[in-house]
Amino acid sequence: MAEQAFAEINRGFNATFRAGRLSLGLVVPVAAYPGSPVPDMEGHLARAKRAEALGFAALWLRDVPFNVPSFGDAGQLFDPFTYLGFLAGQTRDIALGVASIVLPLRHPAHVAKAAASVDVLSGGRLILGVASGDRPEEYPAMGADIEARAEAFRESFAYIRAMGEATPRIVNHFGQTDGRIDMLPKPTGTRLPLLITGSSRQAPDWIAEHGDGWMTYPRGGAAQAQVLADWRASLARLGQPAKPVLQPLYVDLAEDPDEGPSPIHLGVRTGHRWLLAYLRELEASGVHHVALNLRFNRAPIDATLDRLARDVLPSFT
Repeated sequence: MAEQAFAEINRGFNATFRAGRLSLGLVVPVAAYPGSPVPDMEGHLARAKRAEALGFAALWLRDVPFNVPSFGDAGQLFDPFTYLGFLAGQTRDIALGVASIVLPLRHPAHVAKAAASVDVLSGGRLILGVASGDRPEEYPAMGADIEARAEAFRESFAYIRAMGEATPRIVNHFGQTDGRIDMLPKPTGTRLPLLITGSSRQAPDWIAEHGDGWMTYPRGGAAQAQVLADWRASLARLGQPAKPVLQPLYVDLAEDPDEGPSPIHLGVRTGHRWLLAYLRELEASGVHHVALNLRFNRAPIDATLDRLARDVLPSFT
């Protein structure tokens, strides 16, 4: 049975997520930094532009306010909204995604204003992933209550949604508006595309009902297929339309095209033939986008991008 088409939300969402198809993006910085939590950002813009020129669907940033040593990854260093604005002005068509903004650590008025601004300035290319956060050390650093993050996530989500309306009305612990003030700019499309990451400490039905899509984690083939089947069943039971699923994948692309898979952190080292087959398996099971992370890649990054564009990307464009 053909998969139901997704709702059209904005230019980035519509181009990245297509029913029954998988697309490929890249996590920024597009760089290898296996021995350090802090990436070398030299050449980061040139690589972002190269990703667009090669035909990747999206670039993905992360929200990492503090370098937490126990976590082992400082992300792309720059504030995500500042960086999104910079990339919006330096690219034309590639979607700009965040995986993900930690909602309980930011006031939702600031998130809504910044996200809508990026969406407008980029010509409708923003995809906003949201999460409850996975670094406990950040909560006391910001004076936030980690035990209240589940409720804070829901209230922030509702506040951001309300700010997209013409006369926003919202009452919760983040604040209240009664329709007499407005927030500008408004998103370019029908709304900001909000994709929920993992569980974000919410019930599966809440995620299926409220999110525009779901970001999940890599799993073995059968386990992932079952998780995706459960997702589709939840949507159907709740009377929700089809919604996309994406996942990250760390890849160390071997020069030998026939090298078989060996595990790395949240991913695999392999030649392109196995990778191509695996991505097709994900596509068949209901994954609509994979964000490739080359942090642990051994070969030169530019050469790896060329090989991905030549040997893998044409099957998913």
